Amino acid sequence: MKKPIIGITLDNEESGNYSKFPWYAIRCNYLHSIEILGGIPFPLLHSNKNIKNIYNLLDGLIITGGNFDINPKIYGKKYEGSRNTKDLRTNFEMSICNIFLKSSKPILGICGGEQLLNVVCGGTLIQDIKKNNPKAIKHEQLNPRNETSHKVKVLPETFFKKIVKKNIINVNSAHHQAIDKLGKNLIASGYANDGVVECIEHIKHKWCLGIQWHPEFLITETDNKIIKNFIKAAQNR
Repeated sequence: MKKPIIGITLDNEESGNYSKFPWYAIRCNYLHSIEILGGIPFPLLHSNKNIKNIYNLLDGLIITGGNFDINPKIYGKKYEGSRNTKDLRTNFEMSICNIFLKSSKPILGICGGEQLLNVVCGGTLIQDIKKNNPKAIKHEQLNPRNETSHKVKVLPETFFKKIVKKNIINVNSAHHQAIDKLGKNLIASGYANDGVVECIEHIKHKWCLGIQWHPEFLITETDNKIIKNFIKAAQNR
């Protein structure tokens, strides 16, 4: 059977460090985890010029995270803790996410990708977890990112529960923002102990998940199940 082509969004950086000119970036394990588990990663440049043609090439979409925030003006809020914003990247990711939402092709939002999915569907974000809840656990973990740092409670009778088949899972964590108001047709399917939404799913789409941690590290059995199931959905769409 043909291996599915998985579109994966890139980060963008201005000149400096790697190059004197603007450049794209992505962590290797985003790409290699897809290949290891049966897909072919296809990095996506931030341009809408050929977006429909690119969409037609793809069998699934992964919206990645990064060290930046979505401009709060997009979801109708003032700056209240948001950090570096990248409007070019956000505009492209919103455009391609909207196209995929109108299809049956699977969508997986990871960390900032979960937040973008929520915003695309009309939701809002907590701009800084610590300011919102000083008693929250450390969502920007101090231990290495390839280790887990906290637990997530998986809600029963959700699509996510059918994939992971567990009530409690262990995850890594690298974010300072989180879901606030859920977008249209989205439900929460996993929570941290402090009430932060860790997983969302689209109830009208065949396969559409947003998760707040980073399964591309393939730390746990659950991480493997998520990406395997996503790739299988892309292959059988």
